[in-house]
Amino acid sequence: MTDLSKQPEIPEGIINSLEISLKGIKAPFIKHIKSQVRLKWTDKEETRLGYTRFEYDHNEIFRRKRLSMPPGPITIALNPILLRDDLLFRHTLAHELLHAAGLTDHSGTHAELVNQIAPAPKLKDSAVLRELRQQVLDRLPERQWICGECGHTWDRRRISVPKRCPKCAR
Repeated sequence: MTDLSKQPEIPEGIINSLEISLKGIKAPFIKHIKSQVRLKWTDKEETRLGYTRFEYDHNEIFRRKRLSMPPGPITIALNPILLRDDLLFRHTLAHELLHAAGLTDHSGTHAELVNQIAPAPKLKDSAVLRELRQQVLDRLPERQWICGECGHTWDRRRISVPKRCPKCAR
């Protein structure tokens, strides 16, 4: 999985894991995944790691869900940056395959299923995630934090706002 001229492929076993994880959960298109899903790479400028696109509009997809019909062609586009991180590739693909299976909402169940099928890599283990985090930090207006209590200044290393000062702990 290192050549952009080849389209991405679904890794062996991920569809089986998806089917096992979705037992007892309403996923109307799961039986059509193998025949209807096509993978492709996004443009390099794309900011999302992946997205799922149904050929039909949402009204038709809703109708097909209700009538237990096939969803029609589905395209899953994956960012080429994922070539550098196999665990993140699998995690992103699992996320998009759940959408293709008919779980279109980003719910707690969706997140649990993705982590069950293909857990995300930890930040310390993923150069891609660290690079993406740094890109976000570079775009944020605040480069440093200043404590309102003691005046201590420290560099921003996280995206979230700090809960307390590292010096005075307030």
